[in-house]
Amino acid sequence: PDRIIPGEAPAVAVRKKPDSSIVVGVKLLKEGRADAFVSAGSTGAVMASSLLFLRTLPGVDRPAVGTVLPTSHNPTLLLDAGANIDCKPHHLLQFGHLGHIYAQDLLGVDNPRVGLLNIGEEPEKGTELLVESYKLLAASELNFIGNIEGREIIRGGCDVLVCDGFNGNLILKFYESVAEFIIGILKKELEAHHADGLDLNEIFRFLDYEEEGGAPLLGVNGVSIIMHGSSSPKAISNALEVAARAVESSMVSHMAGELAKGTEN
Repeated sequence: PDRIIPGEAPAVAVRKKPDSSIVVGVKLLKEGRADAFVSAGSTGAVMASSLLFLRTLPGVDRPAVGTVLPTSHNPTLLLDAGANIDCKPHHLLQFGHLGHIYAQDLLGVDNPRVGLLNIGEEPEKGTELLVESYKLLAASELNFIGNIEGREIIRGGCDVLVCDGFNGNLILKFYESVAEFIIGILKKELEAHHADGLDLNEIFRFLDYEEEGGAPLLGVNGVSIIMHGSSSPKAISNALEVAARAVESSMVSHMAGELAKGTEN
């Protein structure tokens, strides 16, 4: 079989290597012979294959990578986490609709609060992209609560956090590094003070990004989950569970309906 290796141009690789596991898997999903696709292979190849074969849902110009962040309240869905570096206001509006359905179906949030990542709370803050995106989100039927500053993320300031892929990926990588840093410090302190009686498993679980397993590619016509290349068996198991819940909840059809409603308005 073909193998897509790191460094290959994803769009070229998926066309030149039809027997790679990623291409074969996405095609099975397209043909209805699979209910979902989960991969720890090349992120770019998964995205390219999903776009090429599954296509986007009507009303979606660009799919977004969603990732769930732990907070002091309930988890927050961040999107886009890296698929789209250069966005336009209507893209961020679409991300808001996609995130709304994911938060409802997968996170169990009723009427999720949608926020826009920005450097201040005022509507006129930020770049032209953010100012115009604010207007579109505020005029939509989403439960838009306004701009969310970086310090509000960890406090659970919103259920869905909308941003472009550049800033989203920065937030994601910073989150992961801080979680690893905190876990490392806690383990060292436990060993140094011989605190064997303390049960910190819940804290470790809370900070462990592998609890979610993978990041869904939202906006394509199928359930496509992207995992880290170094995913552990635990992460893979959790990613499969997320995929199963997405299928069972009819997430994709709900997104199609949400986007159709948004287009009418």
